[in-house]
Amino acid sequence: MTEIKKPVHYVDNVRFLEEIQKYQKACIEAESCGDEKPIIPNYLGECILKIATKLANRPNFINYSYKDDMILDGIENCIQYFDNFDPTKSSNPFSYFTQIIYYAFLRRIDKEKKQSYIKGKLIRDTTIESFEVQDLDHDEDFHNAYIGFMQQHGTFDDQFEEKRKKKKKKSAVTLDNFIEGANE
Repeated sequence: MTEIKKPVHYVDNVRFLEEIQKYQKACIEAESCGDEKPIIPNYLGECILKIATKLANRPNFINYSYKDDMILDGIENCIQYFDNFDPTKSSNPFSYFTQIIYYAFLRRIDKEKKQSYIKGKLIRDTTIESFEVQDLDHDEDFHNAYIGFMQQHGTFDDQFEEKRKKKKKKSAVTLDNFIEGANE
């Protein structure tokens, strides 16, 4: 009979959990002795890197130009919250660190969208007088073709301003309703 092979995963969850428990014991021993906290072992770092890299290659994250920044943010957050993993509550560190990395990716995407919005608004509002021109460029026909094109054809979503206005409108309505209810 042929043996059915188990699928090979890129991170062995059982070994990952064992290594985390060993590391946590070493941290407790170092703390009791008054020593510095030990460095995270290479295996644990490799697992976190593999999780972040594999998650970044999923279809919903793969086409971002700042994918490397997303991976680095995910790794940074995993290291930052490494001690918060409690093996007594969960025996699945893979899912714990995957969630940390996933939300780090979402935060990076939000940051980049805001930066893109700011760049777009700057381009839209820029005039040629704001650039330094040379002595021979005092001709009235001189213009920057790129800025002209972006001002005419650029799509600048005002989604951030709309969200801000909606929040203000909601808070004002609820506050007015609250005050009116208190006066009755």
